[in-house]
Amino acid sequence: MRVFPENFLWGAAAASAQIEGGWNEGGRTPSIWDMAPKGKIKNGDTCHTACDHYHRYKEDVALMKEMGLKSYRFSVSWSRVIPEKGKVNPEGLQFYVNLVKELKAANIEPLCTLYHWDMPMWVYEEGGWEKDAIIKNYCDFARVMVEALSNDVTYWMTFNEPQCFIMMGYIMGTHAPFKRKFLTFRGIVRRMLLAHGEGVTVIRKYAKTPPKIGIAMAATTYIPDGDTPEDLEKARYYSFGHAVGSGSNSLWMDPIALGKAAGLVKNKLSKQDLQVISQPIDFIGLNVYQPSNHMLPGNKVPEDAKKTALGWLVDGRCLYWTIRHYYERYHLPVMVTENGMADHVTPSPDGAVHGADRCDFLREFLGNVKQAVAEGIPVLGYQHWSVMDNFEWCEGFEPRFGLIHVDYATQKRTIKDSGHAYAQIIRENGENL
Repeated sequence: MRVFPENFLWGAAAASAQIEGGWNEGGRTPSIWDMAPKGKIKNGDTCHTACDHYHRYKEDVALMKEMGLKSYRFSVSWSRVIPEKGKVNPEGLQFYVNLVKELKAANIEPLCTLYHWDMPMWVYEEGGWEKDAIIKNYCDFARVMVEALSNDVTYWMTFNEPQCFIMMGYIMGTHAPFKRKFLTFRGIVRRMLLAHGEGVTVIRKYAKTPPKIGIAMAATTYIPDGDTPEDLEKARYYSFGHAVGSGSNSLWMDPIALGKAAGLVKNKLSKQDLQVISQPIDFIGLNVYQPSNHMLPGNKVPEDAKKTALGWLVDGRCLYWTIRHYYERYHLPVMVTENGMADHVTPSPDGAVHGADRCDFLREFLGNVKQAVAEGIPVLGYQHWSVMDNFEWCEGFEPRFGLIHVDYATQKRTIKDSGHAYAQIIRENGENL
């Protein structure tokens, strides 16, 4: 029986700071990740060259086409497009125009994420997420991108994982800009949510073709302990009503999708704020890597549990339950905007990059997507993280998430066995999962 629709967006994802390089070329100015202080990133790695996608995007799109990808989720380097306040950089903007044209020529649907963590230094020096000015700055940036790309781009995401760039960047201090300022948390969340809402309005106003707008959330949920009503209710509570991980999913999505404030921002958002924040969106992007069960006090990870090279649990059920929980709560179509695993696999003497674990991971997690689709949940697509090995933020270049292996010394690309396995799944439209 055919489960996946013919227009299902089988794809992969990447982010500007993690693959582009060209950090000081073509009029680009630095981002907060380019200027990470010494000692913050493993092995002294930087994203200054990364995968050199800025110069090699045509080769990379050709590899995407070879794998049969139907879609590609990319993000925009804000400082490449607007290198200083009020100045649009034509050369930087043209890079994204060219990338989108290349994707369209390869029959790959471009999915554009406007903000994937790499704030320009000039925005940071104005106060970043601690000052209200960032809302207008972000909306100005959004308008530039929409006016430039919306003839060819239908799918837009305002932000990627605000939980992460706020919690790790401003509270835990483990990601750029490496701050620990807990008292700023509620104000930062409010500004991000307002930027999202106003950004949605900007996209709808200036898009030249009817847009589909979403946001990509770090969205994993609690897997039920069993199938009783009590088990299901407990899972929903620990996914949305309890502060697990980044403060519970409801804190971030309830204002956007329900127009209601939740958790730590319940008394921070006014009715007027919520009207702006809850501008209608078309889908929710779900970035899912592992379940949240083990984050609860007293819940131990089994010693024999499968884990990735970063120690993340491998349990494909978390993808099904995240899709289901989000759809049941928000009644919006969903797209899996990130899902993947880290390993350390490198080429074998035969030149191939084997890595059976990623092949198994794909089938396990995609089998859970198939279950959700079979149950009638509107899942628009699946974007594997990542299209290629890349700069993994403070972990540097050690973890490898890609369907394509990158030799960082030579920039040679090699489609891995998992990339070929994914290509077969795409050709079959998931029928044999």
